[in-house]
Amino acid sequence: MDDSDYTKVFTGSFIIIQLIVDKLEAVGIKAIVKDESESARLAGFGASIQGQQDLYVSKEETHDALAIIEAVTSDLEV
Repeated sequence: MDDSDYTKVFTGSFIIIQLIVDKLEAVGIKAIVKDESESARLAGFGASIQGQQDLYVSKEETHDALAIIEAVTSDLEV
């Protein structure tokens, strides 16, 4: 995703990613989730880090997305 309009904003577990995606979609931000371990498994290969996913959003929406991600992750740290 190097030459695209999307940028990686977060890496985490499936559960946290899904929580963030729900919050982003609630405000109209479309997110793309990339799971290399699942892609590797489906292709018949192994992956070094299981369960880690990357979250991408449009470069134009990065600032708003990061604010939401910060709010979600800070709530989880309590």
